[in-house]
Parts: sequence; C-alpha cells; structure tokens
Amino acid sequence: MKKITFLTFLIFCFSTMVAFTATAKTQLTYANFFPPTHIQSQLAQSWCDEVKKRTNGEIVIQYFPAQALAKAPQTYDAVVNGIADIGLTVLAYSRGRFPVASAIDLPLGYKNGVQATRIANAVLNKFHPEEFNDTKVMYLHAHGPGLINTVNKKVASLEDMKGMKIRTTGASGRVIKALGGSPVGKGMNECYQMLQKGVVDGSLHPMESNKGWKLGEVVKYVTESYPIAYTTTFAVFMNKAKWNKLTPAQQKTIMEINAEWADKHGEGWDSSDKAGLEFFKSKGGEFVSLSDAEVAKWKAAVAPIMDEYAEKVNKKGIDGKAVVNFIKANM
Repeated sequence: MKKITFLTFLIFCFSTMVAFTATAKTQLTYANFFPPTHIQSQLAQSWCDEVKKRTNGEIVIQYFPAQALAKAPQTYDAVVNGIADIGLTVLAYSRGRFPVASAIDLPLGYKNGVQATRIANAVLNKFHPEEFNDTKVMYLHAHGPGLINTVNKKVASLEDMKGMKIRTTGASGRVIKALGGSPVGKGMNECYQMLQKGVVDGSLHPMESNKGWKLGEVVKYVTESYPIAYTTTFAVFMNKAKWNKLTPAQQKTIMEINAEWADKHGEGWDSSDKAGLEFFKSKGGEFVSLSDAEVAKWKAAVAPIMDEYAEKVNKKGIDGKAVVNFIKANM
C-alpha cells in the first residue's frame, strides 16, 4: 500500500513539473492597425515569430492586426495601460504627444523609406526623447515620400491647390495648409471612403498606399512633389513593466532583432512604394510633374513650417532647431 502511495506521489510530482514547464513561458499580445495583408503587418507578424524562435519558445506573442485589440489612435495608451503588451502605430495619431519625434515628419524632401527609417532611429538614439519614457521603444520606421494624390483635378501649381480638401495626418496637415489647401485630419483606414464619396478632393500619402490601402482605385493623379516630400513615423513599443520582467538575455535578443527589423520595415516601405506605383499605373493613374519655378515656390511655401516647429517645441524645453538641423545633416 505504501509503495502504491509513493508511486502515485512521484507521478503527481512529475506531472506537475511537466505542466509547469509547458506553461513557464512569457505570453504577450501585439496590437497593430494595419490589415493582415499589408507588408507592414506581415513584418510585424514575422517579428513576433522571430522573437519566439530566438528565445527558444520562451516568449510567445499573440498578434492582433486590423485594430482587433486596439484602435490606431489609442494603441500607445493601450500599451502604457497594459491592454496590449506591444503595439505599432502612427505617432502623428497622438498629435502633440511626441514633440521630438514629430520633427521627423517635416517636409524635408525624403527620398525613400530606408532613408526615412534610418533617420527616425538616428533621432531616437541621438536625443533619447523623454516623450517615450512611459514605454520601452523597440524601434521606429517611416515610409517613403509622401505625395499629393487627387481624384478629379490635376495639381501642378500652388494656384491649383487653393481650396482643395486633402486628407492628412499630423504634421502633414501643415504642409497642405502652407500650400493653400484645406487639410482634413483623418486616419488611413477612413481614406478610401472619403475619396470615393467626394468628402475630400485628395489625400497626402506615399505611393504604397495606392495598393496597400487600395487608394489607387479612386485617385487619378499623383503630383511629383518630391522636393518637399514628408514622411510619417511609426513606432513599435512595449509595456514597460512587461519589458522589465524579461531576463537580460531575452532583452538582449529582442534588441538584436529590433535592429534587423527596423531595416526590414524601411525596405518594406520601398518595395511597397514600387508595387503601389505599378498598381496606380495599372488603374490608369497619371503623374503630374512640377516645373522648376513651381518647385521653388513650393519649397518657399513650406519653409516656415520648420521654423514654426522649432518655436513650438522650444516652449517645451526642446531645442527644435537642433533636431531639424540633425535631420537635415543626415538626409
């Protein structure tokens, strides 16, 4: 009888150890607003998979695309408050909250997503903005040149821009205002219907959105306003308490993955820009060029935006001019 009891005890202990081992892993959630088919969503998913792989299954991340866990404008707060453990969103959706990082979005003539992403992370590493102190930032990334896309009217001059309603986000609204248009601040998920129903005359977005968000189905013209092209900064961040619970080895592994994936996102923006361009052309879209005289006018029109930015953030104790000059020096 005693032998049976002892054997039963051993079996119980072994079963308990197996059960503990099976559940002794960190399970996290990741909120993203991109649809699952978008390349940026696929890269976020692959980041989750890579974390699991390189931590040997110690960290498992459940991925929620398409705003299934948190709406895009609320994602940062959702991560701060622990509703989601990790999040990816547009910093401009929380206007005024990220004063240093908002300089990245200024119309400085970005050439591609790799460049914009490199500059975004350089700003992060150079200035260590206090605005991110309530989370642990994994990395930043940024899309390629943001251009004017319109439905029914070609825009080839400042005169053409007058009174046009253009969908924008964050700092890009100031660009449209400076050019004489009327900015309408809305998220990308609302853009298609706004264009289709004539709520706005156009949208300020990169070429990738013409395929990634199917906007090439409704816009007919793209103005090649590259000399004043802006970008939009995206951030991947983790709840600080959850980050601090990870082991130093796990943190080191994730930071190594972050450095690799920031580059992948930048490259992803560029490959999707090419795909968006081809999609736009396949739908009969037309590119509108600017004359040299118009380029000079457009540059002069947006130049005060940089000074306004510096003046605004200086009131918050931030040397805005230094941030802008740093970006220009690294273009």
